[in-house]
Amino acid sequence: MLTAIQTDLAIIKERDPAARGLLEILLCYPGFQALTLHRISHRLWCSGLPLLPRLLSQITRALTGIEIHPGAQIGHGVFIDHGMGVVIGETTEIGNRCLLYQGVTLGGTGKEHGKRHPTLAENVVVGAGAKVLGAIHVGANTRIGAGSVVVRDVEADSTVVGIPGRVVHQSGVRINPLAHSALPDAEADVIRNLMERIDQLESQIISLQSGLQDLAAGRPPKNVVPGEAQNLKDREIIEFLKGSQ
Repeated sequence: MLTAIQTDLAIIKERDPAARGLLEILLCYPGFQALTLHRISHRLWCSGLPLLPRLLSQITRALTGIEIHPGAQIGHGVFIDHGMGVVIGETTEIGNRCLLYQGVTLGGTGKEHGKRHPTLAENVVVGAGAKVLGAIHVGANTRIGAGSVVVRDVEADSTVVGIPGRVVHQSGVRINPLAHSALPDAEADVIRNLMERIDQLESQIISLQSGLQDLAAGRPPKNVVPGEAQNLKDREIIEFLKGSQ
C-alpha cells in the first residue's frame, strides 16, 4: 500500500504542473486523498468486513466528491485530476498510470451480478465527463474524449470520441496524457465530406443541364469547369469547420 501511495504522489508531480510540493498534494488534491482512502477500504473489503469498507467509501465521497466502491481494483500511479463527480463501480479494474478527469463515470449496465464494470488497461486517459459503461475492456494508451459515452470494447492505442463512442484514430504513437482535449472533430469531418460531395453533385447537375441546353440549341456540349464550392461559402458552416482545424 505504501508503494502505491508513493507512486500516486510521483505521478501527480510528473503530470500536474500546478503541484508545487508534497504538503500541497497531501492537503489539496482530492484525487490523491480519495485513492489513499480507497486503498484502505479495499484492503478491508478484501478481508471480508461487511460494513466498514462501504462506510469509509461514503466518508471519502463526502470529503472529496469522488465515489469509489471499495471493491474496485486500482493500479499504481493512477491520477484523478480535480475529481469532483467521479464515480467508479464495484467491479472496475484500472491499470497503472491511468488518468481520470472530473465527472468521469466507470459504471455498470443492468442488474446482473459478477463483472459488470469496465476494465482500463495501462496509460488510459478518460476526459472530463466521459462515461465508460459495462463490462468492457479499454486497451492500453487509449484516449477517451471529454463527454464521450463508451459502451464497446476499445483496442489499444486508440482515440475515442462521441456518443456512442467511436474510434476515430488508432496508432502506436505515444501520446501526451494531459492533452485530452486535443482530439479530432469527427462530426466536422463528416460535415465537410458531405458538403464536398454536395458540391460535386451540384457541379455534375449544372454540367448536364448546360449540355442538354447546348444539344437543344444544336450546339456541341461544352465542358463545364466547377467553380468554388458554393455551399462552403455559408458563414456559419465556415466558422464551424474552421473551429475543427
